[in-house]
Amino acid sequence: MDIVVPLRPRSLAHLIVDPSSDRVVSANAAAARLLGTDEAQLAGARLSNLHPGQLAALIVFCDAVITLGSYWTRSLLPRHGEGADLEIEVRGEILERTDREALLLFTLIDLKEQTRHAVDAAANRFQNAGIAEWQRVDRIFRDIERENQLILRAAGEGIYGVNAEGKTTFLNPAAETLLGWRAEELVGRSMHQCVHHHHADGTPYRDEDCPIYAAFRDGAVHTVSDEVFWRKDGSSFLVEYTSTPIREQGVVVGAVTVFRDVTRRRRAEEELRQALAENDMLRQRLERENAYLQEEIRLEFRDHGIVGKSPAVEAIRQRIELVAPSDAAVLVTGQSGTGKELIARAIHEASGRGERPLIRTNCAAVPRELFESEFFGHARGAFTGALRDRVGRFELADGGTLFLDEVGEIPLELQSKLLRILQEGQFERIGEERTRHVDVRIVAATNRDLEKDVAAGRFRADLFFRLNVFPIHAAPLRDRVEDIPLLVAHFLDNPARKGGRQQLAIRAGDMARLQAYDWPGNVRELQNVLERAVILSRDGMLTIDLPNARPATREDVRDGDGTNHDIRGEAARRAQERADIEAALRRAGGKVSGPGGAAELLDLKPTTLASRIKALGLKPWTYRG
Repeated sequence: MDIVVPLRPRSLAHLIVDPSSDRVVSANAAAARLLGTDEAQLAGARLSNLHPGQLAALIVFCDAVITLGSYWTRSLLPRHGEGADLEIEVRGEILERTDREALLLFTLIDLKEQTRHAVDAAANRFQNAGIAEWQRVDRIFRDIERENQLILRAAGEGIYGVNAEGKTTFLNPAAETLLGWRAEELVGRSMHQCVHHHHADGTPYRDEDCPIYAAFRDGAVHTVSDEVFWRKDGSSFLVEYTSTPIREQGVVVGAVTVFRDVTRRRRAEEELRQALAENDMLRQRLERENAYLQEEIRLEFRDHGIVGKSPAVEAIRQRIELVAPSDAAVLVTGQSGTGKELIARAIHEASGRGERPLIRTNCAAVPRELFESEFFGHARGAFTGALRDRVGRFELADGGTLFLDEVGEIPLELQSKLLRILQEGQFERIGEERTRHVDVRIVAATNRDLEKDVAAGRFRADLFFRLNVFPIHAAPLRDRVEDIPLLVAHFLDNPARKGGRQQLAIRAGDMARLQAYDWPGNVRELQNVLERAVILSRDGMLTIDLPNARPATREDVRDGDGTNHDIRGEAARRAQERADIEAALRRAGGKVSGPGGAAELLDLKPTTLASRIKALGLKPWTYRG
């Protein structure tokens, strides 16, 4: 006796899906009716949205179809358009496969409709047969077992029957293997009391609550996926089962139950969930670490960025403040070592893109043949050696800022390709036809005179005008010698400087020599000189090794008031800073901010003063009165 009546092919619901993009490519009318929507809305929808809360099971099923070529499951419960979960069987097979993706054909079978067809067909057969001996329930089940003997023995799933009293009528060999009982041991006994008597947590399972018995009580198909069956030896295993009622002349006389051991599948799903949870935790951790590192960069820039109080430095700060809020391209010019990258970073941090990345590219270091790949990326197989997809610098900087250092070194024949993305924000990876869009702010830097290069035909005029929207010039160090003491203090106070954290001082004569030197290498050369001086230092005093510098005169050593003394070391400077803050707090009566507060007396921002007070361990309220 057949239990399942297949649906006609024309009535089957079909979906073509792309699991790699989580997208429904197309659907037929039967699928739209089954899911309670229309074909237009279904095509292009996210596959995971049709299965809310079942992402792990959906991933496992798609992987099984791709690996095995075809697979089926009844554990996926898509959501109907009106909100109800559907009971379906999903049969998947590979429709089309490429190197990077596969299209799958999902056939959705409505289990309730299929069961109704099966029950009606069985009832019709019973009625048409007209055989008197089918009136007895035991005879019915013996005939079921006899007529389906080959199927029952070949089936890999466990199958057993119960009559209307809950007594076992037959077991197939797979059920014997799974349960550890022989058929003759269970036939005539209560199936529920033998294999379904307790829940997974060990609590008793009442007969009246059993879905298997409910099938022949209410005449409906019951599918369960979260229970356990118990073996003869007392162990249990996770099962997924369907209990289908059996009718004789319209009267339910029992049920047939088909079950399978899903322990391995559930374990794999749990491992997958744990892996996804671990990946999510690692992603969150990386995001926190990235946020921390970005904050460290911002703090580093705030404390150790553009150092100096000379008119040239103040002019740079003013221009940065003016241009940062906009998205205008900036061209930073100046000699090597003047801090052009610091200016670019200051613009990025002060802009609305500060939370996004600042991507730096040294144009002079990019080989001519790899220019397009470096800037725009390439697809796998686009050229010899392209073993995987690569994201270019412009994509990495999407939403942020791209710093093009030494932009004047870009070969002339490649400048037109750069111009397009600057003008339109569009590009294609090498080996792809897809046009990509990016939102990138450009800050370029060069130590060359680009206007002369344009006149000489070595640099495109249109690219120059595109980059030179807002020029900023980084002055050489020899034009701002008054900043050298501040730069010296900055480099010596940097915890990351070579030579450790030893407190060092510099002689006034050596400082005068530094200020008298021409500095062809600018700030970078000064930093190298100080690192060498730290290595050569003795007894807490720097030893300046500055070849080819003119000796300092006594006038160079004197301060503006005519006195002559060494520069204070870091310890003395911090002690003086503490004394100044304490004096301001006493004068302000412990008030930090506001009119007459210590911050106003010290000409500091209240937040800056509060940070320094906290670092020094001072308590402002102790200075009241």
